[in-house]
Amino acid sequence: MLPIKNIFGKKVIVRVDFNVPLTQNFEVRDITRLEGAMPTLKFLMKEGAKIVLLSHLGRPQKKKREDGSLDIEKYTLRHLLPHLSKLLGKEIHFCPQTVGEEAQKAINTLSNGEILLLENTRFHPGEEKGEEGFAKDLAHLGDFFVNDAFGAAHRRHASTAVMAEYFEKDKKCLGYLVEKEIENAEKVLNNPQHPFTAIIGGAKVSDKILLIERLMEIADNIIIGGGMAYTLIKAMGGSIGDSLCEDDKIDLAKDLLIKSRDKGVNLLLPKDTLAAKSFSNEAEKTLVDTKSIPEGWMGLDIGPLAIEEFKTTILSSKTIVWNGPMGVFEMSNFSTGTFSIAQFLAEATRNGSFSLVGGGDSVAAINKIGLADQVSFVSTGGGALLEYMEGKDLPGIAAVKG
Repeated sequence: MLPIKNIFGKKVIVRVDFNVPLTQNFEVRDITRLEGAMPTLKFLMKEGAKIVLLSHLGRPQKKKREDGSLDIEKYTLRHLLPHLSKLLGKEIHFCPQTVGEEAQKAINTLSNGEILLLENTRFHPGEEKGEEGFAKDLAHLGDFFVNDAFGAAHRRHASTAVMAEYFEKDKKCLGYLVEKEIENAEKVLNNPQHPFTAIIGGAKVSDKILLIERLMEIADNIIIGGGMAYTLIKAMGGSIGDSLCEDDKIDLAKDLLIKSRDKGVNLLLPKDTLAAKSFSNEAEKTLVDTKSIPEGWMGLDIGPLAIEEFKTTILSSKTIVWNGPMGVFEMSNFSTGTFSIAQFLAEATRNGSFSLVGGGDSVAAINKIGLADQVSFVSTGGGALLEYMEGKDLPGIAAVKG
C-alpha cells in the first residue's frame, strides 16, 4: 500500500516516466516503462482516486522546427493512449494542455478511479529549467503527489523535484516502481552475494568512470565491452586501428587499470574482436586479437573467445549487473556479443543468481531477444540508475522524502 491515506475521490497527480521509443509511424517500440507504472496506477484506481498523469516525451524544446515552433505531432503523449488503455483495461482520458483552464476542467470532470493523461510536460519551456511558477501551477492541479518516474528522478525538473516541494509530507510519496528500483539497486550496492560481476559497455569510458570506480569497491569481476573497451586497450599499449577511442581519456583509463589491480578486482577486456572495414552492417569483417586491430579496421563487436570467457565468469557469479552493450547490436552482423550476454544472464538467473539490467541499450537488447522476463530485474532508469549506483542523491526522490 502506498503511504498516503484518504485518497478516495481525491485528485492524485502521478509523475510517470512514459519517455518511450516510437517508430516513424508513432507506434510504441518498447512498453517496459508503461508496464512499470501499472502497479501504482492500478492501486490508485482501486482506491477510487481521480488520477492525473504527467510525463515527458523526448526533447521537443531542443528539436523545434525551423520556424521555431514545437513539433507537436512527433512528441505528443496522445500516441500512448491505445497502449495505456490496453494495459489498464479501460479508456484513458487525454488533455492537450498540461496546465491551464482546459487541464483543470478535464480534471474536474473525472470520476473516481478514472485516469487523465495531460500533455507532454516538456512542451512547457519551464519544465527542464525547474521553473518555480510552472511547478506551482502543476501542484495546484491535485491534492496528492506520487512520483513514480524513476527514469527522470535524477533531474531537478518542474514536474519531478520542484513540484514535490509544494506538497506536505503526508500528501506525497514514491510510487511502487520507484520503490522497487531503489530496493533492487540497494540489493546490488549494499548486500550482494559473491562472486559479484558487473558488465559495463557502451561507447565512452568517461560516461561510466564514476560507476566503475564505485563498483570496484564491491565487485569481484568487472567485464568491459563496447567502444569504451578500446580506450582501455590503447592505454595498455594495444593497437586498436580505427576503433572508437577517447584519446584524451587515456590517462584516466590507465588509472582505472591500476586501481583494479590494487583492489584485486578481476578486470576483463575482450580478448578478440569482430572488426569491420566501415561502420555498416554490410561491411567486410574479420576476427582479430583485440590488442592487434589493423589500421583501417574498427571493432564493432566482441569475438568468440571473449564471449566464452565472459560466459564462464557470468555463470560462476551470484550477483550480476549489466549496463551497456558489447558492440553495435543494432546491426545484426554485430549483435552476437550483446545478445550472448543477455542469454548468459538468463541462464545464470535460472541457476539462482540475482541479475539486474539497467541502461537504455541493455534494456532494449534484452527486450529485443525476448529475455526480459528471465532476469531478476530490468530497470526503467538509464541515467537515473547510473547516478544512484554512483552514490549520488536523486533530486526527484529527495524532494519527496523531504
